[in-house]
Amino acid sequence: MGNQSKYAVISDAHANAEALRSVLKDIKERQIQDVFFLGDAVGYGPEPNECVELLSAECRIMIAGNHDWGLLGLTDPASFNENARIALAWTRGVLTTGNREILRRSPLKAEIREMAITLVHATPDEPQQWHYLLKLSDAKMSFQYMQTDICFIGHSHKPFIIEMQPEGELCTHKQEMRKKTGCRYIVNAGSIGQPRDGDPRACYAMVDDGRIELVRVGYDIGVTQKRMGDAGLPEFLIERLSYGL
Repeated sequence: MGNQSKYAVISDAHANAEALRSVLKDIKERQIQDVFFLGDAVGYGPEPNECVELLSAECRIMIAGNHDWGLLGLTDPASFNENARIALAWTRGVLTTGNREILRRSPLKAEIREMAITLVHATPDEPQQWHYLLKLSDAKMSFQYMQTDICFIGHSHKPFIIEMQPEGELCTHKQEMRKKTGCRYIVNAGSIGQPRDGDPRACYAMVDDGRIELVRVGYDIGVTQKRMGDAGLPEFLIERLSYGL
């Protein structure tokens, strides 16, 4: 176990190994040992086996996401859009049995009490329902289900930090902030493999001695797009990587 005051939280790799390798390299260069993954190792991208294996090797905890459950048949395929269903069908044909078992063993939610953090893909309440947390009213509800100071989430691919002050007032931070005594936080770590906030660079969350930062990392998008094209994945999924949408 590394320094508990310094750790990284990553999410939504979506079989984009090129982006994942770039993020893991950045994390190692910052001398961060503890890495936590919030789910969706697979779906959309061209290298699901490579991503599951990298995440299993490098992460202290792997949480399951809705695409992971979709691949395993634990979430109804009808809940995904057409492009996502096509990508999941392709992934089922290439993912190894061993990597399926890694995903199957991943919990929906984890609380690390000694670090005062909760890890979940979607929301701390009803994690298996895959609710989106997009508004302050959504966050207010989720804070009621938190037993820790910080809850890290992914799922929407849109990074943010929401702070709840002791009197209950909520405010947002876009890139970084320092934790305050008596406050609690919900942090969306963004997406490694398919950002959707208009910035095509991979994104992850870093905590360093009480400072929370959303870190952006560039990678060779063209490499991933070529591999997606070679795999016959939908053109829309290929093109969106260029724009972070």
